Formats: sequence, structure tokens, C-alpha cells
Amino acid sequence: MFVVIAEFEAAEGRLDDFLATAADDARHSVADEKGCRQFDVVVDDAEPRSVIFYEVYDDRAAFDAHLATPHFARFAAAWPALAEEKRVRFAVRQSS
Repeated sequence: MFVVIAEFEAAEGRLDDFLATAADDARHSVADEKGCRQFDVVVDDAEPRSVIFYEVYDDRAAFDAHLATPHFARFAAAWPALAEEKRVRFAVRQSS
């Protein structure tokens, strides 16, 4: 599995708009992408403008395919006006 953890800080007064945009991307990722197993969008209790994406794909190729989808293009076009990207981390599940 290939895991993506992306952290954003929503712009002042734009949290609801950012969450709606993120929800569209997450919903279509899980529904429309064979290689997307999970896509959660959560808000940090301690920092209410801090939004975290937790995404799980079959592999890096599935994530790369995600980056070429229409729903990701909508998100990529919208989010810069709504939030600041803080950090993106990638992890690969090691076989046991």
C-alpha cells in the first residue's frame, strides 16, 4: 500500500469552502479510482483550520493515476485560494 498524508491550513473564513472542495476529491477518488482504497479528510480538534488528508492507494502508480483525474484537477485549481499546503508525506507499507 502507498499512503499519502497531506496537511493544509484553511484560509481565514474559507474552511467550509475548502472542506467542500476536499470532500468532492475524496468522494470521487474512492468511488471512481480502482486503486484508491481510502481517502479521509479530517480537521484537527486543537487547530480548527488545520485539515489533514489520509489517502491509501494500492501503489504509487495508483496515486499517480489519481493526479491525472478530473476531480483532482478541480481540487488542484480550487485549493490555492482556499488553503495553504503545509506538508505532504508518503509512506509505503512494508511487507511483514
